[in-house]
Amino acid sequence: MGPGRLPARRGLGCCVLVLLLLLEGSGSPGTPTPPRRHWAEEQGGVPEGKPWGTARYEAVKKHLGTVSALSKQYWQYVACKVWQEGCEEEEKEPEERQSSPIPSWGFSLVGQDYLEILSAWYCSFGKCCETGDCRIINNITGLEADLSAQLHGQHLAKEVVVRALQGFLQSPGPQKALVLSFHGWSGTGKNFVARLVASHLYRDGLKSECVRVFISLLHFPHHNYMDSYKAQLQRQISETLQRCRQALFIFDEAEKLHSSLLDAIRPFMAHHDSKGQVDHQRSIFLFLSNLGGNTINEVALDFWRAGRAREEISMELLEQRLRLELQEAAENSYAHSHLLRENLIDFVVPFLPLEYHHVKLCARDAFLARGLPYTEAMLNEVAQMMVFVPKEEKLFSAQGCKSVPQRINYFLP
Repeated sequence: MGPGRLPARRGLGCCVLVLLLLLEGSGSPGTPTPPRRHWAEEQGGVPEGKPWGTARYEAVKKHLGTVSALSKQYWQYVACKVWQEGCEEEEKEPEERQSSPIPSWGFSLVGQDYLEILSAWYCSFGKCCETGDCRIINNITGLEADLSAQLHGQHLAKEVVVRALQGFLQSPGPQKALVLSFHGWSGTGKNFVARLVASHLYRDGLKSECVRVFISLLHFPHHNYMDSYKAQLQRQISETLQRCRQALFIFDEAEKLHSSLLDAIRPFMAHHDSKGQVDHQRSIFLFLSNLGGNTINEVALDFWRAGRAREEISMELLEQRLRLELQEAAENSYAHSHLLRENLIDFVVPFLPLEYHHVKLCARDAFLARGLPYTEAMLNEVAQMMVFVPKEEKLFSAQGCKSVPQRINYFLP
C-alpha cells in the first residue's frame, strides 16, 4: 500500500477511537458506571402492547439520537478548546443549557491525551496547517536563523538561498520550478545547506516523502544503463509530484550526471503556462557540484591579496564569471551547460573557500553537537590538522570543514 494511503488510515483509526469514547462517555462525567442490566431495560424497558422488535428499534433510535447530539457537542467543545472554532455554542444562557437533553460535562471528559489525538487527526486533513499540507512547514525564518548561526564564511550563499526560496514560496503562481545550482570546493557547505533547506521546508526533513535525493555515482553508476536510469528517474519524479504539491529534488555530484539524464529532468523544470494540465510549479531542484570551485577561489584570493574583505565579494561579479565557466564546460562532461543555455537554472549559488577561522568555528560546532567541552587551544589544534592552500599563502582549507567532525575524535577521553 502506498504512503499516500497512510493519513486516511490514521484518520479512520481516530474516528473509531472518538466513536468509542463517545459511546463510553455518554453519561455525566464523574458518575460511576452502574451495574450492567439488560439492554432493553437500560433504554427504559419494553413498552406494554408493543412487539419486542418495535420496542428494540425505538430504543436503538433513541440511543443513537442521544449519541449523535452528544457527539456534536463533543466536537464543538473540542474545536473551541483546541482550534478556537465554534465557540458560540459555549455562550448559551444557563437555562438553555439546563433544558438540553444531553447530560452536562466538562473538559475532563475528553482528556488531554484524547485532545492531542484529535488534534493530530484534525491536522491530517490540512485544515490547521498554514501550508494546507502538514508534511510541509516552510519555515523560512528558522532557515535564515540557522544559516546565520551555523553556516560559516558564506555570506553570498545565505543571502541567495533565503531570498530565492522566500520569493518562490510566496509567489501565488510561479511559472516554473525553482532551480538552484550550488558550486564550490568540497566541504564548503553545499550538502549542509541542502539538508537545512529540507529540514526547514518539510516536517520530516530528508526523510520526507516529498524529498528525493539522487547521488550521481550511487544511483546512476553505469553508462550502459542510462536508458533504464532515465525511465526510473522520470517515474520517481512524477510519483513524488503526485504525492506532494511541493516537492524537493536534490542532485549531489551533479557534475557527474550523464547528459542524457537531462531528458528526464528537463520537462519538470521547464516553463509552464497557468493553464497547463500538470502542475510542476511548486517543485524545487537543487544541484550540488564541485565544478566552478577554482573560479570562486581565484576571486576570493584576488580580494585577499588586494587587502579587501571577502564580504565585499558581490554576487554580480562572482555569478558572471561562474556562469561563463559553466557554459564552456564540455557537453558530455557536465549536464549543467544545457540547463544554463536554456535558462532553466534560476540562481547559481557560489560557496567560497573556508579560511582558518572558519575551520575553528566548524570545530566548535562539532564539539557542541556532541556535548563535549572544548578550549581555544583544542580548536586551534583541530584547525592545524587541516591542509591549507595555496602553497605560498596557505589561506584556504583544501577540504573545507568536511573532516572536522572526525578530527575531534582525537580529543575523546
